[in-house]
Amino acid sequence: MAEKRAPFRANHVGSLLRPPELRQAREKREKGEISAAQLREVEDRCIRDAVKMQEDVGMQGITDGEFRRTLWHADFLSQIEGIKVVEGLLPDSAKHFQNPDSDVQRSPTQFVVTGKLGHPRGIEVENFKFLASVTKNTGKQCIPSPSLVHFRTGRGGVDKAAYPDMGEFFADLARVFRDEIAQLAQAGCTYLEIDDVNFAYLCDPKMREGARKIGEDPDKLPALYAELINECIKDRPANMSVCTHLCRGNFRSSWVAEGGYDPVAEVLFNALKVDGYFLEFDTPRAGNFAPLRYLPKDKKLILGLVTTKSGELEKPDDLKRRIDEASKLVPLDQLGISPQCGFSSTVLGNKLTIDDQIAKLRLVVQVAKDVWGSA
Repeated sequence: MAEKRAPFRANHVGSLLRPPELRQAREKREKGEISAAQLREVEDRCIRDAVKMQEDVGMQGITDGEFRRTLWHADFLSQIEGIKVVEGLLPDSAKHFQNPDSDVQRSPTQFVVTGKLGHPRGIEVENFKFLASVTKNTGKQCIPSPSLVHFRTGRGGVDKAAYPDMGEFFADLARVFRDEIAQLAQAGCTYLEIDDVNFAYLCDPKMREGARKIGEDPDKLPALYAELINECIKDRPANMSVCTHLCRGNFRSSWVAEGGYDPVAEVLFNALKVDGYFLEFDTPRAGNFAPLRYLPKDKKLILGLVTTKSGELEKPDDLKRRIDEASKLVPLDQLGISPQCGFSSTVLGNKLTIDDQIAKLRLVVQVAKDVWGSA
């Protein structure tokens, strides 16, 4: 049951733990001790090594580990003309990221629109070209969802002089993403992942209340965001698979939201016109498999059963039992397996080792081979 088109049976979400050499080079660049070109040389070398690692463990879909980013979303969105990145915009904006050991309080990165949106250059295009040049497999490009520009600030974060009408704002935002996706397609990208935490956040009562506090209706946002993403991807070429990844926060092995997919499932699976979904199911905080009953027969569902938040290795038989449980709602042929999130959504990374990371990717590939006969 080999998959020739993405998403594959065995996948990983995108980001990888940064090697020490890369973290040191980034710190030197921030201090002005090396040039941007020197940092890029280190990034290139580390990406080549990361590509080889992914190929060696048996992954078909290969990423650059997001090694050129500090934050999974800000490095991309800050390059859109008219968007400003703000840390801790609102007095009560600190989020409690949770983990088994303690709570981590972090002011979330927010995005405000200060003027008309524009796309003066390809943001990830050159990075993708490099990735494609160093892998013999399928390069996967990850980009943050356009919904991030709206969810954390709502109408209040969009300049009223530039956009008196929010419809114009959403149209321009979609156009910017369409331009980027068109350039990625021209560069040969056939596997695109749109990382969207907001569908999952809208499954958490606390986050839904937060949306109300900024004047938004959490019952209407899923359909709004589905329409926005659809406008972004509507011109993608037929050979490009587009998936969306949902998670509940991933900062230094901590999370911010909880709750099953029930509040968004029907819109997520039927209104959103993507080819596949990466959904976290590594712990009970993501709910049960019941919402999968809404998945149409022409879409793929990648089960995020392997946690990236700790180095403890899951047992293959436990993962196979979970896949078997999901297959009672979704035919096995529509399913695949992955870790539940990236290993390093920020440059700091989660609390596990590079060896732990490799062991988890090997496990994903092995389970896929055992269940489907190939990865």
